[in-house]
Amino acid sequence: MSSLAFNGHGVWALYRLEMARALRTVLQSVLTPVITTSLYFVVFGAAIGSRMSEVHGVPYAAFIVPGLIMLSLFTESLSNASFGIYFPKFTGTIYEILSAPVSPWEIVLAYVGAAATKSIALGLIILSTAAIYIPIQIQHPLWMVSFLVLTATTFSLFGFVIGIWAKSFEQLQFIPMLVVTPLSFLGGAFYSIDMLPPAWRTVTLFNPVVYLISGFRWSFYGNSDVGVGISLVMTLGFLLACLAMVAWIFRTGYRLKT
Repeated sequence: MSSLAFNGHGVWALYRLEMARALRTVLQSVLTPVITTSLYFVVFGAAIGSRMSEVHGVPYAAFIVPGLIMLSLFTESLSNASFGIYFPKFTGTIYEILSAPVSPWEIVLAYVGAAATKSIALGLIILSTAAIYIPIQIQHPLWMVSFLVLTATTFSLFGFVIGIWAKSFEQLQFIPMLVVTPLSFLGGAFYSIDMLPPAWRTVTLFNPVVYLISGFRWSFYGNSDVGVGISLVMTLGFLLACLAMVAWIFRTGYRLKT
């Protein structure tokens, strides 16, 4: 077999292994986000929404739906991908995977693909849960799916990098908890950055999460804090940056071969 041949069986085996791990905790994986989403609607949709009727002409309860989905997508993509590749490192089975007849990019495809699949499924579950509380309007469904898939893939790649970098379970949670989650809450998930004072709005524009949430919200309601073209470019830029980091990891063997 040529070294350039695609090992579909190997990719499928790794993909199924990761998906099987998720299915073993399917109740926790599905029930937890549904309950969390319901609580967000009670706290933000009811409590704050009763005092803030509309944002850019959209009812507040509906306005926060894209932000809720993105917030969960960030968290789950990072968690699934980082734990998925860290666990083989922790148990020592990573050496069996590296010595198997699968290329580095086939390994990435399997692990990142599984993590993205789980995150996208979760996003759709949250969307369905939100539709129970309020009518959902999606003006650009194809763009909505595109942003959903791009964001899930990008953060799954980022999670893969974190899983390789981490030396302990504490480090595995460090970046998601202390970097990504604060940036998500400050990225306009529950408000429009146009509501901020001019100085703070300028600072917020340096937060990359703003562009991801803004573009996804545009696919629902046709309005956004920044241009949808800029959002798409930023999303693709983050994706390429993550791909470059993964390429560097496999080229150098960083924390894989030691």
